[in-house]
Amino acid sequence: MQVTFEVGAVVGVGDELDRLGLRRALVLCTPEQRPLAELVVDHLGDRGAGIFDQARMHVPVETADQARDRARELGADSCVVIGGGSSIGLGKAIALEHGLPIIAVPTTYAGSEMTPIWGLTRDGRKQTGRDPVVLPQTVIYDPALTTTLPAEISAASGLNAVAHAVEALYAPDASPIVSLMAEEGVRAFTAALPTIVEDGTDLDARAQALYGAWLCGSCLGATTMSLHHKLCHVLGGSLDLPHAQTHAVVLPYVLAYNESHVPHARAALQRALGTEQDPSVALWDLAQQLKIPHSLRELGVDESHLPAIVDEVVSRPYSNPVPVTADGLRHLLDGALNGHRPTAQGQAHRVPIRPDATKESP
Repeated sequence: MQVTFEVGAVVGVGDELDRLGLRRALVLCTPEQRPLAELVVDHLGDRGAGIFDQARMHVPVETADQARDRARELGADSCVVIGGGSSIGLGKAIALEHGLPIIAVPTTYAGSEMTPIWGLTRDGRKQTGRDPVVLPQTVIYDPALTTTLPAEISAASGLNAVAHAVEALYAPDASPIVSLMAEEGVRAFTAALPTIVEDGTDLDARAQALYGAWLCGSCLGATTMSLHHKLCHVLGGSLDLPHAQTHAVVLPYVLAYNESHVPHARAALQRALGTEQDPSVALWDLAQQLKIPHSLRELGVDESHLPAIVDEVVSRPYSNPVPVTADGLRHLLDGALNGHRPTAQGQAHRVPIRPDATKESP
């Protein structure tokens, strides 16, 4: 794909349509991001077909159908997607099921724009898959578009991206180059996020975070994700939780579950974080400094939800370096539910690694 990275790059969105031989684009966004969508329509001129501003978390199939119908009504031959994972996920759904190419203008750090991974929620269950057809034709990174992103969303979105890199480091199909990208992505984000939370208008920090998003998103697209992503997909799809915040809360606990069994990943994360302590604890400590929820309970989860979550994750696990057991998962979720500091030595579940521990992956 074509990647443009520059302050003010969004003004060239119409030129990208011309370069791709596309004539008329529907702009997709969430209701909150409509002002940015209107800015994009202004830059598109007569190449802008209109705006669909009903993108939602976890991409309900009904929303994808509504956006498809709107594109048909307006005669759109493509979509320009502006926003975060919800908007880009909607664009991917349209590309997957209806063949409309997309141009992505990310304004958060989700990284979805760099991956062939799609997700749709049907009847409360999130389905994911991989297909190169959902990759954007062009990605436009414009740090200036992220300066109004609130501190809480910036921080949660950044930790969501860090989770992509963390799981890439211990993925069964990890490679040396992707591991370098993952380590650098974690370093970039963990350096930028405290500054962004303090001063959201700092363009250097915003650019560094988008650079991290580019790297972490590429890692997500290049490797097989593990327990963290499976657990967040189940939590988000079944309980309709906010995507980035769920990832941010869960990350230290899943890392504590796995890190003692993946010494190479642990060492890379220690370098990226500039610490000698367990990376799970270092990330938990970092999260405490950021304006985000720090427990699943703050997101509306309670004990009654957990048995069904455990059953779903254990019944169809993703690849993971440690077998996913019901006892281990209950221990992990108890920590995440209450926001406890993760156990430094890993989780109490301690089980031997099996060579057949890898099963379903997205």
